[in-house]
Amino acid sequence: MKGIKKSLTEEYLYLDFSHQKEGCIFPLHTSVTLFLLSYCDCTVFKVYLVLPGESTSISLPKNVPSEGVEIQIISRQELPPIVQGCRLPAVVERPDNFCRAGLAVVLRHIIQKSYEADPSKKEILELLGFKKTCLKACAEVSQWTRLCELTIPLAVENFLKEAFDQPPTIPAAILELEKKLSEPVRVHNDDKLRRQKLKQQKAAGVGPSLAKERTQSKGHRQEVSEEGDSSSASLELRVAFSKLTIHKEPASANREPSHVRKAKASDLPPLDHVFAEGLYFTLADIVLLPCIHHFLVIICRKLSGKLVEFPLLAAWYQRIQEVPRVQIAASQCGIQFLRLPELQTTSSQQPPNLDETPCAEEQNDPSFIGGPRPTMTKLMEKGIEVMFSPHPCPTWTLDWDILPAAVSPKEGKMSSDRALRKQQQLNNLVYMVTNQAKPGDRIVDFCSGGGHVGIVLAHLMPSCQVILIENKELSLIRAKKRSDELGLSNIWFIQANMEYFTGMFNIGVALHACGVATDMVIEHCLKTRASFITCPCCYGFIQNTSKFNFPKSEQFKKILSYKEHMILCRFADQTAVQLPPQRRLIGKQCMCLVDLDRARAAEERGYSVQVISMEPESCSPKNNMIVGVPV
Repeated sequence: MKGIKKSLTEEYLYLDFSHQKEGCIFPLHTSVTLFLLSYCDCTVFKVYLVLPGESTSISLPKNVPSEGVEIQIISRQELPPIVQGCRLPAVVERPDNFCRAGLAVVLRHIIQKSYEADPSKKEILELLGFKKTCLKACAEVSQWTRLCELTIPLAVENFLKEAFDQPPTIPAAILELEKKLSEPVRVHNDDKLRRQKLKQQKAAGVGPSLAKERTQSKGHRQEVSEEGDSSSASLELRVAFSKLTIHKEPASANREPSHVRKAKASDLPPLDHVFAEGLYFTLADIVLLPCIHHFLVIICRKLSGKLVEFPLLAAWYQRIQEVPRVQIAASQCGIQFLRLPELQTTSSQQPPNLDETPCAEEQNDPSFIGGPRPTMTKLMEKGIEVMFSPHPCPTWTLDWDILPAAVSPKEGKMSSDRALRKQQQLNNLVYMVTNQAKPGDRIVDFCSGGGHVGIVLAHLMPSCQVILIENKELSLIRAKKRSDELGLSNIWFIQANMEYFTGMFNIGVALHACGVATDMVIEHCLKTRASFITCPCCYGFIQNTSKFNFPKSEQFKKILSYKEHMILCRFADQTAVQLPPQRRLIGKQCMCLVDLDRARAAEERGYSVQVISMEPESCSPKNNMIVGVPV
């Protein structure tokens, strides 16, 4: 194709393929990925559809983009070893030691590679949104990523399975998306745009509520014009579509009148959604489009009366069809857009509260007393005290002077003092791992960052396999560069949320995994019956999630409420060297109690666990290690 640069590295894209029904390729993650390939006109990947069984005697499904894209069908047994331990979709670079796995990570990579192949397609890069952060946060910590990447595709898949038997229940995830589309939009130039909207409303001689009514009654059918008078498109539509067509927002007119300029922020009208994340077309819209299309097909066919419950979703669905190249990509993927009736946003039905952080009982707890001391006293009265296991070898150290330069953290961009402390931290973790590891063991460095732990382990234990798992691409690329300098052949790199890693392993290690990431690492090890050595960090970020409730152990649950446990977590972060000694001591005690709860929870599942303080303690304000071995 003209203007396309040849990809420097050959890359292979692996997608699950279970079946095709009503023009929809399952699972929906695969439909979404193929739609993005079509939208980006991307031909830089070799695409493999992976069947769950051994047989590959099946023809390619209809409605896959074929022009310029090489697509083959293989069995799961034919996957490269690094991919066999990951959930699909996944992308692998040759040689097979660097893998990207998970829907959001893979889609972001496709966008980046499409732009690199043809830098004239700047609109493709804009799919990543402001500051290029669209769907970058992992699903465990971002409700929005979880909704787009996991909840909605799975909910729609289940909905499609049920749809032909009896009238199905509308998925809660769809109701949640409708609710999100009704919330005010927040963008980086929020104040400026809201003042423009106020000016538009004043010029039309209507108040904010009436102006909103008029906008909603016109819906997606409004003409997009440059002038911006109230009789044409809303401000939001003009801003959104001007960026899609000429890559800049419409220039504001002369200086705003004083009543607009001096208006309080609280008096400015809110901005309405044009696309899923706000005003601009992003990767989130690409992810949602195949899912919502197939959902609406069933609604229109089987439950047409239910359509009035989704006026905002229907308006979004109609509006997205006006985006350049969406129609082309849809036709290549077999999506024949529906023409929906115009709906009024008058539904009074409120979507259910889907907040997955259960803490309602903590809002009104009459027995709660603030501060860490009452909480520690409460635990002490039940026999739980601050207690560390002795360090098995506090003076042990690697001989850093004889190790290759690329093994040392001093090679990174950090001060000599920080590099020394990092070496001391590594001494502790390496000692624990080498005392447990056997030849042939597989060791996983979770939340590996730049690979300080994993690279040392791979260099010191050539008979073991070491896997680095990290969500941040640039950190993992730096780690691979250091590994290549050392010529390591026993190391693999996976850019993914750790939930997308499904392989077996013997030892899991994590240095300063933030907040609940430490709990995710421990849980991963417990499920695999692997030993774990974790050094927690960012206790103040700990909170209930879709997977974890705190306290974690039955022992602590009987004594502390969620709110009391959070008090310990907040004070556990107060261990910085510049704080007064007494305050640091309380912080250290709170750290120990939070980690004892984690240790007790693992013990309740058949592990022997110790909470140990790193030596020297000055190596880090977060100097606890939780060491667990299956009994």
